[in-house]
Amino acid sequence: AGKSTLLKILSRITDPTAGRVRIKGRVASLLEVGTGFHPELTGRENVFLNGAILGMTREEIKRKFDQIIEFAEIEKFLDTPVKRYSSGMYVRLAFSVAAHLEPEILIVDEVLAVGDYIFQKKCLGKMGDVAKAGRTVLFVSHNLQAMSTLTKRAVLIDHGRVVFDGDTYPALERYRSGFKEHLGDEYVDYSKPTGVVRAKITTSQGNQIHQFGQPLLFEFELKLASKPEKAAFAFQVLDHDKRPIMWNCMTEKQWANTGNVRIRCVIPHPRIYMGRYTVRTHVGDFTTGKHFETLEAVCSFEVVLGDMVTAYPWPPEVCNYIEDVEWTASPQSIETLALKALQPA
Repeated sequence: AGKSTLLKILSRITDPTAGRVRIKGRVASLLEVGTGFHPELTGRENVFLNGAILGMTREEIKRKFDQIIEFAEIEKFLDTPVKRYSSGMYVRLAFSVAAHLEPEILIVDEVLAVGDYIFQKKCLGKMGDVAKAGRTVLFVSHNLQAMSTLTKRAVLIDHGRVVFDGDTYPALERYRSGFKEHLGDEYVDYSKPTGVVRAKITTSQGNQIHQFGQPLLFEFELKLASKPEKAAFAFQVLDHDKRPIMWNCMTEKQWANTGNVRIRCVIPHPRIYMGRYTVRTHVGDFTTGKHFETLEAVCSFEVVLGDMVTAYPWPPEVCNYIEDVEWTASPQSIETLALKALQPA
């Protein structure tokens, strides 16, 4: 789409072939592993080099040096040439320098994907702190969860052109709409030798629309080319961020013979919250641990609340399951509560 190229232009690494960019403020960017580092210099020396490239004075870098190293967690390798660093160590140090030298605009590409999960979470927290301090963070990522958590405004780019610029939630919905969001309610492929040859969802309102709380029917046909010792079939329901929120599994007792088997699974009162969901299937052998097939996004459905009314807008990322609960409340005046508070225990 041209996202990384755009960031290089904004960071004044690449000249635009046409047009111009206006930037108000000091920019720090983290675009590629090792950008702004000299491989022969140590981690300590590269902190000062990278800081100088970002426009910081030596005194500024000295003042922040201990915080930078503590955040990057590379104290033991501080005086080792960075050419011996792993890609993850590069990212740790580079991000720490960029984030701690107080740029007015912090530009971060998806280079954070190189680091481990704990450090990625730490970086996202730091970017959140930078944004809360009133500075600008320009963050490119395909991690929808990170985008929804970190950002309030999102720009969607398609083939080098901006197709949406606005609040994050509608931007993410538009992004998702281009990726198998309109699957059918039935999957059929009888030509394969083993696996799920048919899957179908029957919703309460038809046309892939399901009323919250109504019975939901899943049907599957399996073909087993060879006789497994203990066949197993499972399916998951995934939310709009492809996170599994429901798992259903059964092992064979009556269909160990080679051939087709039909499976029906009824969920009497599904309490999945409103939104669009897809189904993933797994076929294997529990005894031997052999995996035959996993199918992604075989079909999809959408849950609606129907006559239920929420008091205020509730985006799907807030909740994806509603439990049965009972509420009780009795009116009590402020005066009564105050009198109770004054009474001895």
